[in-house]
Amino acid sequence: IKSFVEHPHFKRELNERALEGYLSFQYSPGYETFFKNVYKLPPAHYFFYKDGKMDIQRYWIPEFNAEEDKPLEYWVDEIEKTFDDSVNAHKIADVEVGSFLSSGVDSSYVACSADVDKTFTVGFDNGEKYNEISYAKELSELIPVKNYSKTITPEEFWGNFGKIQYHMDEPLADPSAVALYFVCNTASKYLKVVMSGEGADEIFGGYNIYKEPLAVPAYDKIPFPIRRFIGKVASHLPKKSGINFLIRRGKKLEDRFIGNAYMFTEEERKKLLKIKTDAPSPAEVVKPFYDRVKDKDPVTKMQFVDLNAWMVGDILLKADKMSMANSLEVRVPFLDKKIMELAERIPLKYRVNDENTKFAMRKAALRRMPEKWAGKKKLGFPVPTRVWLKEDKYYNIVKEKFTGEVAQKYFNTDMLVKLLDDHKNGKADNSRRVWTVYTFLVWYDQFFNDDILNGYAEHTDTKTA
Repeated sequence: IKSFVEHPHFKRELNERALEGYLSFQYSPGYETFFKNVYKLPPAHYFFYKDGKMDIQRYWIPEFNAEEDKPLEYWVDEIEKTFDDSVNAHKIADVEVGSFLSSGVDSSYVACSADVDKTFTVGFDNGEKYNEISYAKELSELIPVKNYSKTITPEEFWGNFGKIQYHMDEPLADPSAVALYFVCNTASKYLKVVMSGEGADEIFGGYNIYKEPLAVPAYDKIPFPIRRFIGKVASHLPKKSGINFLIRRGKKLEDRFIGNAYMFTEEERKKLLKIKTDAPSPAEVVKPFYDRVKDKDPVTKMQFVDLNAWMVGDILLKADKMSMANSLEVRVPFLDKKIMELAERIPLKYRVNDENTKFAMRKAALRRMPEKWAGKKKLGFPVPTRVWLKEDKYYNIVKEKFTGEVAQKYFNTDMLVKLLDDHKNGKADNSRRVWTVYTFLVWYDQFFNDDILNGYAEHTDTKTA
């Protein structure tokens, strides 16, 4: 999109509908973008443009059809064999290929299977919870392979955030995008191609939230109108895990699950915004995906929604943009059509069960690494934004944005400040919601503040020259 901005006939206008949708998803869902008259061609689609008409067609879609008659061992063997084939195909290159490595099973399985010489890890200096470097170094010694790591300072994180949103083209409020920027930057100093573990969670059933429909199945036997009433009562109580369970199970899956992030409900975002738009509700955005899998179990429905929305709008967006920002090619061996064909056949009990998520895939990984990595609970990439937002320095940076001119144009700023203050005072963990709004305001500066934008243009011209 940033190339359009340079064009003399391009009119740079914010698409306010996209802003409203973004407040729920933390990324820009669907065909529209944050710029009026700029649209995305979704993955697995092609278009014909003829005589002034645009015809967009989908040419591929995942189809889950579980085969219940095969034992666990069969699936583990198939995963191992198919994944090895994919890794070997993704290693074909004229240059050296490395691998990212976190503490999780996905990147660990890639690193253990790929026979690379170098792995790359980043972390934060905010205690073990936010630092995966020790896990990565320990596994690298076992493989054995050389591990290059970097500890990201708060100053680096906050100081580069504007530039990162510029590279993103559209705002993405996933804090792990910043960590990904730095691991790509670290890797780019040594090589040009790395492998990464994206896609395993959506394909094999890895997110912790996928276990939710399987929890307390007896509760679902209560008639839905009663569950809905209980959920409405619970929504007025302080948010705790048991209360959240009642709230969520008081809604149909299609209303409560729009992907791995659900920042602001439709009602909340309308209160937060000064502007009025006709943006579709979160449920309307994901309805076409639910409609394709009406006959499937709840977990498969959630996976299907994530494959078509979350993975596209968040996971792969940040992998693509952050790697290219550092002139690094990222390859994703889990996202291979043969692996998808296999995963579509795996029964639910071998994807998600009481014991763990990605059950069969973890069993395959266990053949390459100890249980410490193969069985490790899904973490996501831990980023200490919730800690920083309680510190005066970073609280004040965000508060300045929340009370600034742009915030006043689009938001009820007293509500923004209350979200921030309640977080700082420990009344609620609002870190992700605060970060969602803050990200938009930082992004807006990059593309609608001419002084900043001209600075980028001059820097690019210098590099080109």
